[in-house]
Amino acid sequence: MKAFKEIKFRTPPTLIAAWPGMGNVGLIAVDYLRKSLGAQLFAQMDMSPYFIPESIVVKDGIAQLPDMPMGIFHYHETAGLIVFESNAQVGGRDGLAIIGAILDMAAQYQVTRVYTAAGFAQPMSHSSESQVLCASNTKTVLADLVAHDVVAMPDGYIAGLNGLLLGVAATRGLDAACFLGTIPSYATNLSYPKASLSILQTVGRALELDLELALLEESVLEADMKLAEIEERIRRYFPALSEQEEDTPELEEHEVPGYIMDRIERLFEAVKEDKSRAKELKDELSRWNLYELYEHRFLDLFKSDSSEEDR
Repeated sequence: MKAFKEIKFRTPPTLIAAWPGMGNVGLIAVDYLRKSLGAQLFAQMDMSPYFIPESIVVKDGIAQLPDMPMGIFHYHETAGLIVFESNAQVGGRDGLAIIGAILDMAAQYQVTRVYTAAGFAQPMSHSSESQVLCASNTKTVLADLVAHDVVAMPDGYIAGLNGLLLGVAATRGLDAACFLGTIPSYATNLSYPKASLSILQTVGRALELDLELALLEESVLEADMKLAEIEERIRRYFPALSEQEEDTPELEEHEVPGYIMDRIERLFEAVKEDKSRAKELKDELSRWNLYELYEHRFLDLFKSDSSEEDR
């Protein structure tokens, strides 16, 4: 851990951390929070012991090692907040070591509570409001957050360091919770700022922060335009289900796009492991007239496997 300056808080601070994940929800929220507050950089984690490159990056025929992932700490004294962000998920023992280092930092500054943020995939449309769920390592914290209009997460799992941190914090007697914003099941590998916005509104209430969210709201509108086009194309090319919607009132409109998009997401994951299936994916995208919207993501599959480490 490399500290750039000594910092002090008048009262014990709160720590909020995020890594990449579904819809990039947590990282978008925490990064926006940090920028909105004008938090200052004060420390950086050395990620080199935890990251072993498994491929190289080639640009114009020149090969080079991929950039080392980053883990950085910012702080805002008035808000009583420490913000940790990393651009890469690391699993196994190395992931536990990273969490241990973050919690060591929390202990150093007598942090009283730790928050993380993530996405929660649901069969929903982009036009639906993003609900904020929460999971905590204590009933007391859970009750406190429910009082701020969040819903306790149902039985399930939180993958990655966004969730694992809660369990490790509990072994140290530190209160921790994860905010989860609901996202459409087909958008897990797309940026989904609407969920990030809902999470920040909740964080603002919980921490009594006056956040300026106008820029994030603009990002939500831009994302909604793209997602609306995807859903409209699906309905256009799947008329049988559109008719079924009229005949079957209990069938929700938002269930239609997930049927196809889930298959496309599975194909994207399959191509990561087996490039020979790329034609199958391209044919599926073309079949539903979606290739243009996914072209950059499709081509990124062939730039470098290392780019997938940062998703």
